[in-house]
Amino acid sequence: MKVIRVLSKCIADLVELYIPCATFCIMFLAFITQIISRYAFNSPLSWAFEVTTFGFVWTVLFSALYAKRTRSHVKFSIIYDMLSTKTKLWVRLCGNLLIVFTFVIAVYPSWDFIMFMGYKKSTILNIPYSILYFPFIIFLVGMIIRFSIDIVEDIKKIKN
Repeated sequence: MKVIRVLSKCIADLVELYIPCATFCIMFLAFITQIISRYAFNSPLSWAFEVTTFGFVWTVLFSALYAKRTRSHVKFSIIYDMLSTKTKLWVRLCGNLLIVFTFVIAVYPSWDFIMFMGYKKSTILNIPYSILYFPFIIFLVGMIIRFSIDIVEDIKKIKN
């Protein structure tokens, strides 16, 4: 059991920390290269826009998983904060169930569409869109796992 936890932590860190850091660095370097090329040499680079765009997509999707894990995402909780502890628990449980239900329903159509987009390639770098948008599937599955963990914790709290 300990080996599984360590392995899952390593995989989570890879997906949620190291890949977004790498994609952000690549995106930032392409962005700086584009600025230098455009304004210093008066010769814009077309590939830099694609790298920046796709790097942004990968960075946001993978980083959102980390934000969920650390519970550091933005919350609008004005009404939620006014509720009693027990009511908060039930509202959180219902909300998490709704999110998991919605994401589970979205997995197959998203997979189907991303695989369908494999025939189409990016204009400059000729990278298949199925590769570029595959992180969305990882995002969905990761969020389903994270919210399911929250659901289990809330059910344990309700039983106690």
